[in-house]
Amino acid sequence: MSITILGLNHKTAPIAIRERVAFGADIIVGALRNLLQQSAITEGLILSTCNRTEIYSVLDTDSKTPLTYWLTQFHGLAQEQLTPYLYTYSGRDAVEHLLTVACGLDSMVLGEPQILGQVKQAFHVAHKSQATGKLLSRLFQHCLKVAKQVRTDTAIGNSPVSVAFAAIDLARQIFSSLSQQTALLIGAGETIELVARYLKQHNINRIIVANRTVERAHILANQMDGFAIALPEIATHLAEADIIISSTASPLPVLGKGTVERALKKRKHRPMLMLDLAVPRDIEPEVVNLSDVYLYTVDDLQEVVAENQRSRQEAAHQAQEIIEFHTDEFMGWLRSLGAVTLIQKYRHQAEAIRDTVLDRAKHSLNQGRDPEEVLHYLAYTLTNKLLHHPSAKMRRAGIEGQQELLIAANELLQINSTEPSITYKSNNGPT
Repeated sequence: MSITILGLNHKTAPIAIRERVAFGADIIVGALRNLLQQSAITEGLILSTCNRTEIYSVLDTDSKTPLTYWLTQFHGLAQEQLTPYLYTYSGRDAVEHLLTVACGLDSMVLGEPQILGQVKQAFHVAHKSQATGKLLSRLFQHCLKVAKQVRTDTAIGNSPVSVAFAAIDLARQIFSSLSQQTALLIGAGETIELVARYLKQHNINRIIVANRTVERAHILANQMDGFAIALPEIATHLAEADIIISSTASPLPVLGKGTVERALKKRKHRPMLMLDLAVPRDIEPEVVNLSDVYLYTVDDLQEVVAENQRSRQEAAHQAQEIIEFHTDEFMGWLRSLGAVTLIQKYRHQAEAIRDTVLDRAKHSLNQGRDPEEVLHYLAYTLTNKLLHHPSAKMRRAGIEGQQELLIAANELLQINSTEPSITYKSNNGPT
């Protein structure tokens, strides 16, 4: 059995591909159940964000084919449509990749903290759905512990760099000052909350929050001294907005080209900045063709964040050292599972021998044999039976010159000698 990852991210696939394999919150539980119906997959977890979709699994086969087949079939795609964009990791590489992801070292914005919350949520959903077992549960608990240590022991998260921060940084570059601007925020999740905080810190004049659940929009709007609207009201208020930032989990665009065109006419073609941070996209791609609209997606923000990433490079090197250490630690635990099974079998074998000899000794006592004689029989027979097979193997190793086996036996049995005395037969006789 092996821990295996199949995935794609912002480095390997454009947004047009990523949005086709995204798993929304409304389908992820059903997807996990479907995943575990595959015969080769014994544990599973799905991590799906704006920048990545990754399937974490425990396979009882060395082949990654079951994962590729399942991902393409689930989303109704041909394998050749996805294969060029996919990557796979197994064993140690899979463990190191997860730790790297959770610590933000594989994010578009180096060290961004949102991914850790997304990893926690993915684990919570999979665990609650009983999709994780011993291996993935231990791996993700280990991963969360390591990510916390990296945040504590390095400066990877000291500066406020995230996709949300990058979006506001871009807005400030275009408008210079935000004190006269109105922002329309579509969605009310974690990314939009961060956007709202950054806008407030930079003295945005006015904030409008639109969300499918108006009550949730009201909570966020009240915190930011803004006001809330429902999604169907966007068309009415769109012309008021200079900056539109959208991040919802909608499978279809919430803002179309026609709606934006009508808003531009009302604004007398004053420019609008539109930042689509969602995957799948919230704003129809054709909007980019409109005059007086500056439309950016999460992929476009890579250039904006490059400057901020430089300050985190040194911290990233420190984080990588921590990750490598804890990857080795987890792999040691994983390897120990095989030893645990071997130890259990060895103990059961020894206990069976003990019980057999003990039954004979009890029988002898019941027959009136001298207790001291029975004790000697018990000690001698038990010792002889426990040592018989190891002694025979060491004797054979000596005959055949298997020095490494003898050295290992010496280490394992803690025999009081520095080097085993090795005598073996060659073709020319004893040496």
